[in-house]
Amino acid sequence: MIQEQIKEGIQHAMKAKDSVRLDTLRGVSAAFTNELVTKGHTPQDILPDEDAQKVLMRLAKQRKDSITQYRTGGREDLVKEEEAQLAVIETYLPSLMSREEIEPFARMKKEELGITDKSKAGQLTGVIMKDLKGKADGTLVKEIVESLF
Repeated sequence: MIQEQIKEGIQHAMKAKDSVRLDTLRGVSAAFTNELVTKGHTPQDILPDEDAQKVLMRLAKQRKDSITQYRTGGREDLVKEEEAQLAVIETYLPSLMSREEIEPFARMKKEELGITDKSKAGQLTGVIMKDLKGKADGTLVKEIVESLF
């Protein structure tokens, strides 16, 4: 269970006095609790791995967005902090598919669905994301789909 791994990670980070890892994992744990409460469960319940993975992916995306904004604003100190947190979060995520792995799949889906019109690109992206559920980065899938037209 991912939630159990996070709890163990918190304990290891406390013993190792790794403040970045500890703060990040505490934030992840809080996000899990928020997700449980949102879904009508008690904070003591265990979040299913599928939901935990969605929360982790959402947190990773938030970090990536923050990194982009901080870079634009010239705040390299904050970029380093967000990158460190992102690295911790990514250790609990499955590795994502590369562009080389997604492109053939996207071409196959485009042919399979008979999509030739660029106006249906959003529909194609949605189908691909549903099929690759948690295995591919949405931004990358969108780029690949746009390159097919």
